[in-house]
Amino acid sequence: MYCDACGTPIQSGGGFCSHCGKQILGPISGPLVRRRVQDHIHLLAIFWFAVSALNAIAGVVLYILANTLLAPGGAANVPEFLRPLLSVIAIILFGGSALGFCAGWGLMHREPWARALTLVLGFLVLFINIPIGTALGVYTLWVLLPAESEQEYGVLVSARAA
Repeated sequence: MYCDACGTPIQSGGGFCSHCGKQILGPISGPLVRRRVQDHIHLLAIFWFAVSALNAIAGVVLYILANTLLAPGGAANVPEFLRPLLSVIAIILFGGSALGFCAGWGLMHREPWARALTLVLGFLVLFINIPIGTALGVYTLWVLLPAESEQEYGVLVSARAA
């Protein structure tokens, strides 16, 4: 018999869980299994691929715009600093999308470094890429940040290696 609140094995005849103190009303078969990382890691990787693809497209469009329409002698009369600024922003978008693709690939393949990279990127996109990045950052932190998630991800990594 197992506690339906925390999943701790309970000795027969016990009226309360020794771990969490919840009253046991009836027999419960099987342990309670919480698999937050295993249930959500595939979807999280797909979201990182999708957001990275959007950032890569935005980077391509911005780079083309900066180096064709805003180039010296182009049709637009714009300040000189705008072309290099937009080019740098496009390159930063490319770099961020490359890291996002790496995070998604690492999560899909249960790489040991992927959790740390994805958490760092999750913190960064919270404020940079509003509102899509904020939603992705919150979801990333919800799935991967708790200590239980670290242990569960470690089990997934070791299962993949075996």
